[in-house]
Amino acid sequence: QVQLVESGGGLVQAGGSLRLSCAASGSIIHINAMGWYRQAPGKQRELVATITNGGSTNYADSVKGRFTISRDGAKNTMYLQMNSLRPEDTAVYYCNAAVLTSPFGRYNDYWGQGTQVTVSS
Repeated sequence: QVQLVESGGGLVQAGGSLRLSCAASGSIIHINAMGWYRQAPGKQRELVATITNGGSTNYADSVKGRFTISRDGAKNTMYLQMNSLRPEDTAVYYCNAAVLTSPFGRYNDYWGQGTQVTVSS
């Protein structure tokens, strides 16, 4: 019903930048909150940043001042601008969205397949 597709990951040197995108498609009536999460090898998935439908943002302490989350409601797309990348930012990055697919239903959580970000020292 709903697909979230991330793009923009890759290999970058420490101090570099990447911009991730997450495009939502399918039977979408409305998207509420969206967010980026990441999972490093051997670790649990953790929150990176979230953004509400109204544009309010929240960041993990580890990325504050370096990462910026944004969204384009008209395109059902979310972005994560990552600057001053560090080796500890290496992880698979996943996008998440709370999506309404039925006018009489409720919001359900959807996840993308993930995109690898690798930061070399």
